[in-house]
Amino acid sequence: MKATRLIFGLCLVGFLSNCSLERSDPGDPGFVGDITNGGPAVYGGNYNFIPGDVYNTVEENPFVQVTDQPVSTFSIDADGASYANVRRFIQQDNQIPPKAAIRTEELINYFNLDYTYNGGAHPISLQGEVSQCPWNTTNKLVRIGIKGKPIAPNELPPSNFVFLIDVSGSMKGEDRLELLKNGFKYFVDELNATDRVAIVTYAGSAGIVLASTPGTHKTKIKQAIDALGSGGSTAGAQGINTAYEIAQQNFIEGGNNRIVLGTDGDFNVGPSSQDELVSLIEAKRDLGIFLTVLGVGRGNLNDGGLEQIANNGNGTYEYIDNIEQLRKVFVYEYSKFFTVAKDVKVQLEFNPANVEAYRLIGYENRLLNEEDFEDDTEDAGEIGANQNITALYEIVPKSNPDYRSVPTFTIDFRYKHPDEQSSIPLQLEIFDEGKSFQESTDFMKFCSGIAAFSMVMTDSPYKGSSSYGEVLSWLDNINLKDEHGFQSEFRSVVERAKGL
Repeated sequence: MKATRLIFGLCLVGFLSNCSLERSDPGDPGFVGDITNGGPAVYGGNYNFIPGDVYNTVEENPFVQVTDQPVSTFSIDADGASYANVRRFIQQDNQIPPKAAIRTEELINYFNLDYTYNGGAHPISLQGEVSQCPWNTTNKLVRIGIKGKPIAPNELPPSNFVFLIDVSGSMKGEDRLELLKNGFKYFVDELNATDRVAIVTYAGSAGIVLASTPGTHKTKIKQAIDALGSGGSTAGAQGINTAYEIAQQNFIEGGNNRIVLGTDGDFNVGPSSQDELVSLIEAKRDLGIFLTVLGVGRGNLNDGGLEQIANNGNGTYEYIDNIEQLRKVFVYEYSKFFTVAKDVKVQLEFNPANVEAYRLIGYENRLLNEEDFEDDTEDAGEIGANQNITALYEIVPKSNPDYRSVPTFTIDFRYKHPDEQSSIPLQLEIFDEGKSFQESTDFMKFCSGIAAFSMVMTDSPYKGSSSYGEVLSWLDNINLKDEHGFQSEFRSVVERAKGL
């Protein structure tokens, strides 16, 4: 997949030899060194940056004139890592995260919204709406929703899992290897009798800790996990190659074949640059083996590299920062480990009679060229069972007294079944019904609140009247299913950010 406007290599660096950079004066800015631009990007406020974390910088999507380019194309993004990382910055580190750590689409798609599935023969269903834009009332906001087909637990296909676990020296600590070990044991409890698990570890070299073992042998699998310890350098590429070899040896035709990688991303032996690792993963993605990437730790978290490995390897990326996040990823949303559609692409064509300009909110490193849409060799994102994906556009409306009678835009989708290589098209027309923001769905209000929160944190030039207070007021007027309290937690994150 072409990652446009992606600039590699934002490193958080400290200017002192100790482990953090203290800023006690609110007027004394913290600095994030951007090695691609030759100088520091400056963020004001109290910051305590931990050197060593690596992020990729992106340029925020601008408004595009419909007369210049009526079509917008992008790949879906099913990751949730950025939100969990942002939450940790705010709740545990008491600071607003650096701009490069904030990927708006991952903040929105972290939450499992209760979209209705009505796809029929298709593994995904579609919806959309238009309302007034809350932070710029002269503009309008578009929400596109995609829902993955739910699969009942007793109908899940047999799985061939390979746990690929980084046990290098940098993984030592309660928030790294020990946290992952707890998570993988939760995962084992979810296995069916038809499932199999192998465990591969890597430090200075890769090793097979557990050969592929039936899911009924839960005690044996957990004992192998408990025995893991950390030490040594990080031969990540070798570990990846070994994991794919094991997954191929135990491949289940028509089943779910997936590698689950847990690491801080601090690769330093063998092929270890972002470009080298992406090339390695790209060579593996046509094997029919999917990938889940789990990032942990702080201080040498290679967020940029892990996100790109997932993006280019038929995978998703999550960040694990606490026990409840473990339960979310490994238990509450276990069905996401089962892909129902891959290479899902979205293409909007805006009606010039109704729309003057548009701006895709987020998805900066998921943009595709228009010709990529029908190119089945072009990689795109995956969606898991019962998973939802949301995208927002802010549009500048054109004066048209008959705007209700014609579609504001047409959405074309393409997806592939997990074990197929030819894409299937879907289409949806969306009409503007003239709704105010107050009249929009609770889905629109909640997703708009997340987008505004992101824009306020990054001081986006497109934030308009957005503020933490406005976001909180929108959240007070929604009533969405919140089984595990993550939406309520988001409200507390916004309150905490407002107080920083």
